[in-house]
Amino acid sequence: MSNRIIFLTRAYYPNIGGVEKHIYELSKKLVERGWRITIITEDRVDKNSPLQEKDYRIDGVEIIRIPVGGDDWFKKFRIWRWIWQQREIFLRADLTHCHDVFFWYLPLALLYPMRPVYTTFHGYESYPIKTKAIIYRKIFEYMSNRTICVGKFMTKWYHAHPTKIIYGAATIHRQKIIPKKNTAIFIGRLDEHTGIDIYVQAVALIRKKIPDFTLTVYGDGPLRGEIESPGIVVKGFDPKADREIGKYEFAFISRYLAILEAMVAKRLVIAHYDNQVKKDYLTMTPFAQWIDICSDAQRIVQTVLESEPRKDQIDSAYHWVSEHSWDDLVDVYLLLWHYDSW
Repeated sequence: MSNRIIFLTRAYYPNIGGVEKHIYELSKKLVERGWRITIITEDRVDKNSPLQEKDYRIDGVEIIRIPVGGDDWFKKFRIWRWIWQQREIFLRADLTHCHDVFFWYLPLALLYPMRPVYTTFHGYESYPIKTKAIIYRKIFEYMSNRTICVGKFMTKWYHAHPTKIIYGAATIHRQKIIPKKNTAIFIGRLDEHTGIDIYVQAVALIRKKIPDFTLTVYGDGPLRGEIESPGIVVKGFDPKADREIGKYEFAFISRYLAILEAMVAKRLVIAHYDNQVKKDYLTMTPFAQWIDICSDAQRIVQTVLESEPRKDQIDSAYHWVSEHSWDDLVDVYLLLWHYDSW
């Protein structure tokens, strides 16, 4: 057996994001176990990414980028044409695993229905969730051999019946860093979907009670110009921002991977939601009891001002995340593919 896997994904390293990191770390670990990994993705590299090369091999992972052209109605047809022209790549592989973009694989799924294909569904498209998005996911779930959902909330909002529910993974380490008091860190894109505007409002209110309170922001996006204000330090994108979490007292974070990284660093997570889907995204997790989930700036302020040492809560979170390393995630995927002996 060639032990060859193809991952289909809209974006990949050096682009920065939760899905990109998920696939990047997973691929590296699979290579260490003897698998040959090929990433097929769009040919767009974010201007804020640390590297700008488009086609290369890194950490033993082969990366092939599709020349997708512009974001117009014909884009999907250009992707389908490219995949059809390169179908031999897929036919030589043991399996294909789609990360959200199953529709890319549709031509081959229809023409080669016996070829093994799997799907991981990451997050949600927008709020409110459109009926069309639910229908598409159900079709792709049906056409996949097995599926993974990143978050139990999908069983409610998308009526999903995944083979496995996961929440990502983290690099497990023991930090003995003393955080600087009255500080918080935010990691993520600076747009309305990540709650950065609400965190900034909360900082302004907190500073009325604690004048030296500061929020350090690792990220970039359309709201950057609006959030730069007293008490807010914007560092921009940093692929190693998770290593900085231990330096801060609070983690203003609401995405799974960053939450897990804050739990590893033993920091109190304050996660914001602004709609019912995001609320379920946070509350329908096995670690919801160990993070503070807030719906508005006032609640964030209250949590910070009333915060006292929560050793039991933080230790319980660390214990849970310690059982969710990247190696553990690899085992989940191998079991999904029924290659548990590798």
